[in-house]
Amino acid sequence: MARWAIAIHGGAGVDPNLPQHSQEEAKRVLARCLQVGVDLLRAGAQALDVVEAVVRELETDPFFNSGRGSALTRAGTVEMEASIMDGRGRRCGAVSGVSTVKNPVSLARRVMDKSPHSYLAFHGAEEFAREQGLETVDNSYFITEDNVGMLKLAKEAGTILFDYRIPLTGADTCSALAAAAVDSGNHHHKAGMVMNGLPISVYAPETVGCAVVDASGACAAATSTGGLMNKMTGRIGDSPLIGSGTYACGACAVSCTGEGEAIIRCTLARDVAAVMEYKGLPLQQAVDYCVKERLDEGFAGLIAVSSTGEVAYGFNCTGMFRGCATEDGFMEVGIWE
Repeated sequence: MARWAIAIHGGAGVDPNLPQHSQEEAKRVLARCLQVGVDLLRAGAQALDVVEAVVRELETDPFFNSGRGSALTRAGTVEMEASIMDGRGRRCGAVSGVSTVKNPVSLARRVMDKSPHSYLAFHGAEEFAREQGLETVDNSYFITEDNVGMLKLAKEAGTILFDYRIPLTGADTCSALAAAAVDSGNHHHKAGMVMNGLPISVYAPETVGCAVVDASGACAAATSTGGLMNKMTGRIGDSPLIGSGTYACGACAVSCTGEGEAIIRCTLARDVAAVMEYKGLPLQQAVDYCVKERLDEGFAGLIAVSSTGEVAYGFNCTGMFRGCATEDGFMEVGIWE
C-alpha cells in the first residue's frame, strides 16, 4: 500500500520585508488548512476530495489571493479562476472569470464531474454554477478594504500590483512602482529582485494550491487564484490551465504559482511529470530540473507529490508560502529557503 502525502502553497515571491505578524498569520493559515487535509487522509479520504476541501479552506480565508480576498481587476471587480485534476485517468475541470461563486475550486470539480467539458469561463461558468446549486454570493463578498486601497495605488502608478499585505504609504508605493515601470526590462532593480518588471516588495501573487497522494497511490492537484491586482478584465493566468498551473497523472501531482505568463509558456506542471516519465528522474530532481531549466527568465514555484508518497517543492524567487505532511508523521510549514 502507498503512503499518503500532502503539499500546499499560498504563493511564490514573498517580500523579504514582510512584517513578522504577517508571516506568522500566513503560517497559521497554512497550518490550519494543512491539518484539514491530514485529518481527511487519516480518515481514508481520496486524493481528489482532499485537494478540493483544502483549497476551499484556502479560498475562504482572506489572507491569500483566492476566493474571498482576491485581487481586483481594473474595473474594481473580482474575476477568479481555478482548476482541479484527478491523476486517475487524467480527468480535469477548470473555470475562469468567476465572479459570484463562493468556492471556484468546487465549480471546477463540478465541471469535471457533471459536464461534458473540461473548461468553462465567465457567463457560462456562472450559469453552470447556478444550475448545479453551488453557493453564490455578491461580488462584494470577495472584496476587502485593503484590496480597494491597493487597486487605487496601482491605478495611480499605472501598473499591475501584486501584494496587498505590505503596509506601504501611497507616495512610497507609487514611487517604487513608477521606478519599476521605467526599468521593466531588467530582472534586478536597484532596490532588489524584479518580477514582471515590478520590485519584489510589491510582488506576492498568493495563488493557492494543493497536491495529494492518498493511501491507494492516487494523485490529485488543485489550484485557485484571484489573479493580478489591476489586471485587465478578462485576463486568464496559469492557474486554470491544465498542464501549466495544475497537473496530475499516475506518477505525480503538481500545483504551480508565480509569474503566470512564464508558467504558461513552459507548461511547468506537466513538465515535472514529463521529466519523471521520460528522463526517469525522482520527484525532487524533476522539480529542481524544471524550475532551473524550463522557466527561462521567469520566476515561479511549485509543490508536488509522487504516487509513492514523496513530497517536493522548488522556487527560484524570494520565498514561497508552503506546507507539507506525510503519513509517517512529518509536518512543516515555511516561507523562506
